[in-house]
Amino acid sequence: MAAQSSQSLFLAALAGAAAALAARALVRRLRVALRLHGLDKAQLLAERRRHFCAAQSISYANTDPLLIVSGHGATLVDEAGRRFLDTRNNVAHVGHAHPAVAAAVAEQVATLNTNTRYLHPNVCALAKKLLATMPAPLSDGVVFFVNSGSEANDLAVRLARAFNPRSELTLVVDHAYHGHTITALGLSPYKFEHRSFKGKGKPSWVTKCPAPDTYRGPHRGADAGARYAEPVVAACEAACAGGGGGVCAFFIESGMSVAGVIMPPDGYLAACYHAVRAAGGVCIADEVQTGMGRFGTSWWGFEQQRVVPDIVTMGKCCGNGMPLAAVVCTRAVSDAFATGPEYFNTFGGNPVCAAAGLAVFETIANENLRARATATGTFLREALAALAGEPAGVLLGDVRGCGLFMGIEFVRDRESRQPATAETSFICSRLKDVHRILTSIDGPHDNVLVVKPPLCFGEPEARRLVGALRCELIALASVDLTKVSHTPT
Repeated sequence: MAAQSSQSLFLAALAGAAAALAARALVRRLRVALRLHGLDKAQLLAERRRHFCAAQSISYANTDPLLIVSGHGATLVDEAGRRFLDTRNNVAHVGHAHPAVAAAVAEQVATLNTNTRYLHPNVCALAKKLLATMPAPLSDGVVFFVNSGSEANDLAVRLARAFNPRSELTLVVDHAYHGHTITALGLSPYKFEHRSFKGKGKPSWVTKCPAPDTYRGPHRGADAGARYAEPVVAACEAACAGGGGGVCAFFIESGMSVAGVIMPPDGYLAACYHAVRAAGGVCIADEVQTGMGRFGTSWWGFEQQRVVPDIVTMGKCCGNGMPLAAVVCTRAVSDAFATGPEYFNTFGGNPVCAAAGLAVFETIANENLRARATATGTFLREALAALAGEPAGVLLGDVRGCGLFMGIEFVRDRESRQPATAETSFICSRLKDVHRILTSIDGPHDNVLVVKPPLCFGEPEARRLVGALRCELIALASVDLTKVSHTPT
């Protein structure tokens, strides 16, 4: 047994050394490339700012933007060879540069890549695996493959309108974000209420309902689910009054990331779904940020509420960084849409991206990543709760989420819940600069650190994050907050 353990440690060390050598080789190649283009990092940043619109933000622009050249697992490496722990990039669902995904993509791209009007086993196998994760009747539904979560949500609106052609009325919740297409922006109060729209961003076909926020909202008790559902029920009844066309759709993220990790309270979705369906509409679960095992205990976030949507959209989890997303809907919704016009997506579900998707499923199973998400998430929540009980953790107002989808909300006072916005930016920048840990800030008050790392993120990484947070919470005592600027992430 000891010999076997020693051998395992040796192999792990060998793999780590190989990854480090590969990272150093990439750094050398990047430096050569920069020299060939006559650029250093500062010049590259200037080129970026010259050739891109200012609306395309750069992470950590207020301190020192990162030039990332390689990644492995939950680690990213910059041009100087510095290694950063990544707690924020849920795009690399099973880990940066995962060898199984890289090999599958390389093999397929060297063989064939074309559109899905041709038959190909990859896309059919991926659709079958995806449906197998769904509860009935979605498990007997159909799949549309697209390139991004925004496209998926845009298509979901088309499907809903085909199902109920009498109405375009769509219900969304406050602070939601569903994507960047014109239609998806219309579903997203986080975007359409931006000051640049001057109060004219919300489309006429959208009704906004309160976010089911049990930390900052008015309803925080055992009846919060039913209370937050009341505006949705009322909107459905109003849409049907006087022979109206009813409701087209109800959209909600199973875990609201940009809203600051808002998790719907128990009973909320069941009450909303009942009202929406009675009004002729379909229920749409946006799983772009939360799907495919991120919650650990289930494949999909909506399952925690013991409901089944009519349409599920997904994106970031699907291709480990390859442009792959999907919509799954029931046969009833699909049949309504099948009358036309034709739906075609040039790149959606192409053989190369489908190969990546199949490798993601294989990796989740082979590395038991759903169980890992559950175990790591439990450890992290308990460690953060312990930190909140220390003098250093007085700013920790709330820790919420599930699995490896977690929000840490910082407040200046736990009674008033005044947002600790400047403190959060300070912590975020210091985690990057001092501890080499990358984090993400979200929430309406920019005071929530959102933890959504690759699923290979484990207990050692969680322990490192909590230790670094403790250090910077202590350091805050001597900081002039008037000099702290917002940290874009």
